[in-house]
Amino acid sequence: MPHIVPIDTPTLGDRSYLVHDGQVAFVIDPQRDIDRVLDLAEQAGVRITHVFETHIHNDYVTGGHALALATGAAYHVNAADSVTFDRVPVSDGDQVTVGDRMAVTVLATPGHTFTHLSYALSEANHQIAVFTGGSLLYGSVGRPDLLGPEHTHDLVRHQYTSAHRLAAELPDATGVYPTHGFGSFCSATQSDASASTLAAEKAANPALTQSEQEFVDDILAGLDAWPAYYAQMAAANSGGPAAPDLSMPLPADPERLRERIADGEWVVDLRNRVAFAAGHVAGTLNFGLDGSFATYLGWLIPWGMPVTLLGDTPEQVAQAQRELVRIGIDRPAAQATGTPQDWNGDRPLASYPRAGFADLAQVRHHRPVVVLDVRRELEWKQAHLPDSTHIPLHELPQRLAEVPSGEVWVHCAAGYRASIAASLLAAAGRQVVHIDDDFTRAVADGLTEADAE
Repeated sequence: MPHIVPIDTPTLGDRSYLVHDGQVAFVIDPQRDIDRVLDLAEQAGVRITHVFETHIHNDYVTGGHALALATGAAYHVNAADSVTFDRVPVSDGDQVTVGDRMAVTVLATPGHTFTHLSYALSEANHQIAVFTGGSLLYGSVGRPDLLGPEHTHDLVRHQYTSAHRLAAELPDATGVYPTHGFGSFCSATQSDASASTLAAEKAANPALTQSEQEFVDDILAGLDAWPAYYAQMAAANSGGPAAPDLSMPLPADPERLRERIADGEWVVDLRNRVAFAAGHVAGTLNFGLDGSFATYLGWLIPWGMPVTLLGDTPEQVAQAQRELVRIGIDRPAAQATGTPQDWNGDRPLASYPRAGFADLAQVRHHRPVVVLDVRRELEWKQAHLPDSTHIPLHELPQRLAEVPSGEVWVHCAAGYRASIAASLLAAAGRQVVHIDDDFTRAVADGLTEADAE
């Protein structure tokens, strides 16, 4: 029986797969940092002979081209995809033999993109698994809107048809192995499942339990904003990305850091939000590595803007750099490690207070404050604080001038996005309080109201 080894990238909500028979292996949808894949293959004592892409990815830069070059593997990409690199083109119905026993059958499953493929794995005519990429996910499907609103209505119906094709043509016991759906914005909805079969999906996945119109209506109603950097990914992936340079960026001293901040560049503090609020270099922005760091930095930063990384240790900077190359931010302009005092020279550190929703309720009894909600649109409609200002985090850099004057108390759902927003506001010279609390407390305490629409 082939071994299927998931390779998780939790900060992007994605999975790649190394599949081997003890001698040879193939890889599905590898991430940019291919050293992880190569290390796993070495540990298993197997040789990678084939690499398969389910689609031209929208949410990360692929490592498929670089992995194929590094290993001499055949690189399988849909023949219908327009790419500028050499590949082995595959189409619906093709079968690729890997080693002596594994067979991979190509299945056209459009919906996430028009040229999306799934790959069904069998051994000795026994169906084992299907690698569904952004097609059939655990309890959901991949988003149908990433190619633009003019294609969404066609793609969502393709998703429904593709899910039913997989369910009809493959045995119920077939394991389902998607690339998206573990927190990725490429998923139409989210699930807590970590494994599934076609039988389980037939019983619970709306794509297989609802009528087509019910499915279409629910998917379209649930779509919200997606990260801005997605717009850069397809072009990068169509060009055959090279392996990343993960060597440490050049160091920056306090004077150079001040110059970069003064020039409008992004200097990013990687520490957690508690440490950042307690003391940081004025003008720096807080994207903690303890959250969806690359997703939100890539979403908010003007594309091409130089970024400098500040971390407690070189290992922290290296981790951040690895996260960034996955979304095409290849070389930070500089880095510095140590403490905020090390980065700030002889100048005093900046800080701001943290509070909870109970604190906000007390304060609002005594004096007016601005309450800024930076959650996304669908979250806001579900419930929000009365008399609060709503600007989704991904719109805040361009809409800072719309935040009413006065002391700003900023919140999200759990504190992470609010910490980013608080740092943006503080860098702009605003007096800010970071509400580092779970929004469910505000709901439970009856502090919220729902959208009337």
